Amino acid sequence: MKHSSGVYVMQVAAMLTGLHPQTLRKYEKFGLVTPDRMNTLRLYSEEDIALCCKIRHLMDELGLNLAGVELSLKLRHKLLELKEQIADDEQANRKQYLTLINEMLEMLGDQ
Repeated sequence: MKHSSGVYVMQVAAMLTGLHPQTLRKYEKFGLVTPDRMNTLRLYSEEDIALCCKIRHLMDELGLNLAGVELSLKLRHKLLELKEQIADDEQANRKQYLTLINEMLEMLGDQ
């Protein structure tokens, strides 16, 4: 996914997401979101704002903890990657797709 430059300072990002600034710091510390930095300012892009809202949904609505959110976001990324490859590949490279599916299953602890 293309990442645009940060445009919102933390206070504005907190208002847009409905999250406390400390929660945004926690998401960053856990590696779930990586806002741009200018000196000591954190600058959140539109993509960062959308990701924070997604994280909030996963935690508040689905009851996931931070580790569950991390796993969910990794799986989502892999699934989007697979979807894009399937859409672009008329020949359907089955071996490559099976490899991606196996990676996702390994993330869930299946061997």
